[in-house]
Amino acid sequence: MDRALEQFVAVAEAGSLMAAAEKLRLSQPTLSYNIKRLEETMGVKLFLRSARGVQLTTYGETLYNTAVVIGRLHSNALTTIARQKAELEEGISIGTGYSTWFLILRDYVVEHFKAHPDAPINLSIGNMMRCMDQLLAGDISLFIGHRIDQLKEGIAVDFIPIGHAMDGYFVRQGHPLLAAPRSLEEIHACPTTMAYPVDVSQKRLVTGSELYDASRLGHAFTSNSLEACLEFVHATDAVLIHSTVLSGYFGDQGLGQVELRPESDVKRAVMGIHVLPERRGNPKVQACIRAILERAEKLQLFPPYEV
Repeated sequence: MDRALEQFVAVAEAGSLMAAAEKLRLSQPTLSYNIKRLEETMGVKLFLRSARGVQLTTYGETLYNTAVVIGRLHSNALTTIARQKAELEEGISIGTGYSTWFLILRDYVVEHFKAHPDAPINLSIGNMMRCMDQLLAGDISLFIGHRIDQLKEGIAVDFIPIGHAMDGYFVRQGHPLLAAPRSLEEIHACPTTMAYPVDVSQKRLVTGSELYDASRLGHAFTSNSLEACLEFVHATDAVLIHSTVLSGYFGDQGLGQVELRPESDVKRAVMGIHVLPERRGNPKVQACIRAILERAEKLQLFPPYEV
């Protein structure tokens, strides 16, 4: 709002040139001169002056009511612009699976919010194919997950490796599989469950899509909710198949990890960051990638990536 109007409003609300001058941190003669110039510019008296202070004239009341509205609009505009600036410069939109959410992104998101409280945060937790779908649609800037090797030709996505992850097998306490080291054949003889199966619509992104067919793999229960899978495992003899990086979390949830026989050929996946080539140079995206890599290295979550 115009400085002269700000000073006018301050005098009107204080009812005194001296009180308004103190609030505005101006000398009283300077404030008095500025108000006089405003009156001369408008061609009317805005205040009636007396020994007890000042009082608005009819003209002054009209200007005051208008100035208050102008001030409110000005303040709202500044707030909106600040929020828009924060959204454009600091807002983040990331995709992830549960493992990297718990171990990497949860603390990062909280710290980012504290540093930029006006910046929106969009987090998509789901299977890697869903995240890939959202990345290609522009709904997220990047996502963390295992490398998708069967992407169809023509889908250009950069992959920044972090390390590799290994499948683990988790069951309720008292489950027969916990009694001794087991082979993969013994484990798969039990019903299995897995979080975040691939939707049919997402199979269009890959070749050999039968590799992602949960029913072909014989899972007794699949869900887009890890919590639902945990409840199913607690209530049955099912085995939850999930990355070993969450073994500590599953232990806190009352599950035990099945010990594998040394000769077991356990499935491994390369973990990393997927990002569109054209967005990789964005400073905000670069900062997010650096933060993820630094956290993963500090926590030593994934064994080194090997070609």
